[in-house]
Amino acid sequence: MDAELKPYEQMKDSGVEWLGEVPEHWEVRSLGRIGTFSKGKGGSKEDERQSGVPCIRYGDLYTTHQHFIHAPRSYVSKKRSAHYTLIEYGDVLFAASGETTEEIGKSAVNLIRSDVCCGGDIILFRPNRAISPKYLGYATDSRPAVAQKSLMGRGFTVVHIYTSQLKQLCLALPPHPEQKAIARFLDHAIGEIGRYIRAKEKLIALLEEQKQVIIHDAVTGRINVHTGKPYPDYKPSGVQWLDTIPSHWEVRKLWWLYQRHGSGTTPSQDYHFEGPVPWVMSGDLNDGIVETTTRTVSKRAVNEISTLKLYPPLSLVIAMYGATIGRTGVLADYACTNQACFVLADPYPHTNTAFYQMVLVAAKKELSAASFGGGQPNINAEVVKQFRVPLPPVSEQTDIVNRSRHAISGIDTRISQEQSQVILIREYRARLIADVVSGKLDVREAAKALPDDVAEANP
Repeated sequence: MDAELKPYEQMKDSGVEWLGEVPEHWEVRSLGRIGTFSKGKGGSKEDERQSGVPCIRYGDLYTTHQHFIHAPRSYVSKKRSAHYTLIEYGDVLFAASGETTEEIGKSAVNLIRSDVCCGGDIILFRPNRAISPKYLGYATDSRPAVAQKSLMGRGFTVVHIYTSQLKQLCLALPPHPEQKAIARFLDHAIGEIGRYIRAKEKLIALLEEQKQVIIHDAVTGRINVHTGKPYPDYKPSGVQWLDTIPSHWEVRKLWWLYQRHGSGTTPSQDYHFEGPVPWVMSGDLNDGIVETTTRTVSKRAVNEISTLKLYPPLSLVIAMYGATIGRTGVLADYACTNQACFVLADPYPHTNTAFYQMVLVAAKKELSAASFGGGQPNINAEVVKQFRVPLPPVSEQTDIVNRSRHAISGIDTRISQEQSQVILIREYRARLIADVVSGKLDVREAAKALPDDVAEANP
């Protein structure tokens, strides 16, 4: 798409490393010079209602809104909204805390014209000069802005960003008509890219569903992997999600399959994270082998912190919190975990860990159904230990694993190819936005050539 676009003829140094050169007629301004800041306040998850005043929470900026806020995820009552911060059309909302410096300060511009409020842990920016809200949405969450915000983040286990820092965030600002042209072009381009990505994601979901059916039928005994047909005889399992099982299989609770069960913790001091020992978080789990982790801990931490346990290879790790409930990983090496993970270690001779990882992949919905809690549902160690699973002879477990892997290998290859294409087009999207809002590409003529009914980019 950008093959037809050309750079601006006259450029100047922006004075900002992450912006580089910008068009000569553009301004470069820090947010503190073009608007005012305030802090969001208000309430808890318990205030949420199915209708009422739209409410934006800081977590929504990470999970729901991309560049713009077109529609709310939740509401609060009119009465409770008085305890929240009211926001206006065109306000920029920044998440004041997050998990990584790379994501800190995630932002989106409010494009809801009716009454809307925001909760705490949000920093609110309101321009005091004419700036296109659409342009502002793209610019404040583009790569040049993200790079600046990442340098502002403070903290380790929880990262924070502050108003005093965001005031220093610099944007390249073209004249207002040009801002609108840029926003129009990006709406069209990002809309086209979004449709492509959604089509690819739909195909990936269908392939994952096909793979899931193969695994489910194999590990629950619906199909004999040797014959490709059902077993000759079945019996009631006494477990709702299993229904019937082959007559020679048994049913056991997960704890019965492993000699050791436990969890982990998060070291309280930053220096504990400087070391060679892998430290597994739920985000490291992807229903495969855990070969690398986002963070590591020191040997000193393992020796000094009694709740930070070291687990051996072939341990089965299960996520217990939030959106990752039921995700699994099999350790490739000795590792520790945080408190969001439950670990089954030292399998008995009748246990093939690869088979039971497949069982938990097949039973993810059933395990999640046992969760409790409001905004972030959880399961606990007891739920995992008491979860009932099928027990074929161990030789049959191994056959099921090997033959199932062979059956889904082609699907996995196709999924990997499609995912790679999605990664590439997302990379292109991020680069395109960055190049356009920092003046590396001139889109004014391209914007003029667009039809009048250009659809907005999907949020």
